[in-house]
Amino acid sequence: MQANTIEQSNIARVNGVALHGAEEKLNLEQLRQRACSELLRQAAMCKDLLASNDRTSEDGVLSEAASDAIEALLDAELQVEEPTEPACLRYHAAHQVQYRTGERVEVRHILFAVTPGVDVSALRLRAETSLLDVRCHDGQSSNAIFAKAAQSLSNCPSAAQGGELGWLNQSDCAPEFAKEIFGQSEVGVLPRLVHSRFGFHVVQVLSREPGVAQSYEAVRGSVVMALKQKSYITALHLFLMNLATNAQLDGVQLEVLPQ
Repeated sequence: MQANTIEQSNIARVNGVALHGAEEKLNLEQLRQRACSELLRQAAMCKDLLASNDRTSEDGVLSEAASDAIEALLDAELQVEEPTEPACLRYHAAHQVQYRTGERVEVRHILFAVTPGVDVSALRLRAETSLLDVRCHDGQSSNAIFAKAAQSLSNCPSAAQGGELGWLNQSDCAPEFAKEIFGQSEVGVLPRLVHSRFGFHVVQVLSREPGVAQSYEAVRGSVVMALKQKSYITALHLFLMNLATNAQLDGVQLEVLPQ
C-alpha cells in the first residue's frame, strides 16, 4: 500500500514549476491540491488573465491576483447548465431523507487526531484496527467495549465519557462529519471510518430522530443548488483532467482528482 505522506527527496513539479520546498512534506491529497491549483494558475496565464511574473509562495498559497484570475477562468470555461424540473424532482425523490428539519442523532466516537508531524498512514491503520475491533462485538457488551476503547484511544475530550457526544444537530458538527452522520439510516458502529478536518473517527450511532420531511416545493432551491454543484464539480474535474493530460507532471499523479 502506498504511503499517504510523500518523502520528497525529489521535488514535484507542474510544467517545471515546483509545488513545494525541498524539505517540505505533503500528503498525497495536499500534493494533488497544489498540482490542481498550479494547473489552473498556469491556464489563467495562458488566457492572459494573469501576469506572467506571478509567483506562488513557498507554502503553495496563491497570490490574490492568481485567485481572481482562476475564478475568472472557471467562470469562462466551465459550462454549468440549469437543472431541469424533472431532474430536480427525481433528485428530491431519491434523497428525501436529506431534506428533513429537526433531525437529531445520538453519537459517540473515537477520534484519531491528525496533528502536525503525525504519520498519517500509521494513524489510519490504528483507526481501522480499532474500527474492526469494536465491530467484532455486538449485544450489550459492545457499548462497554466501545466506551473502553474511546477512553484509552480517543484524542477528544469526550474520551472521559467513553466518547459520548450526546444528541447532535447538523449545525453542531463540522460539515464533512455531518455529511456522513445525518440523512442516513444506520444505527450502531458505522462500517467505515469518518474523515473530518480533525482526523479519523470511529463512530457509533446510538439513536436517531429523523425529523420532519419537507415537500419538494419547500426545498426546491436547495435541490437546484445541489444539482448545480454536482454539475460544477463534474465540469471542473473534466477541465482539470484535460489540463493534466497536456501538462508535464513530475512527482505527482492526477488520475484520481480530489473530490
